[in-house]
Amino acid sequence: MIEVQSALENKEYQLYELEKKLKPLGYVIGGGWEYDHGYFDHKIEEGGEYLYVRLPFTAIDGELDTRGVHVKLGRPFLLAHQYESGLDHDNEEDPNPLFNQFAAPDNPDAIFPAEWIATGKEYIRELEQVILFEMS
Repeated sequence: MIEVQSALENKEYQLYELEKKLKPLGYVIGGGWEYDHGYFDHKIEEGGEYLYVRLPFTAIDGELDTRGVHVKLGRPFLLAHQYESGLDHDNEEDPNPLFNQFAAPDNPDAIFPAEWIATGKEYIRELEQVILFEMS
């Protein structure tokens, strides 16, 4: 994981408005959200490992599933997940293939490749542009 200092840190916005701006750019709210915090994720590479730009946020006036909730943004970071190959679709002996089709990361905090750091930082600068200048 590589944290990237950003002007987005500690800024507060309505979650719904953030979603409207970020989803067209390819960001999704990651599946591991809780009622008090979550992440906007953007997958930037695939091939043995998944590389993400991740923007954390924390609810400040309710829970994330509350209509109109506002969130405070955290420090963005670059994250790599490395997955085991050959687990998903070829197991005919699996008694519950629909339930077991998704593998947990073999290494959820793999080393983020140096050659992708500049690209990840460009995504964060785009986030700053969209959030700080288009939402103000």
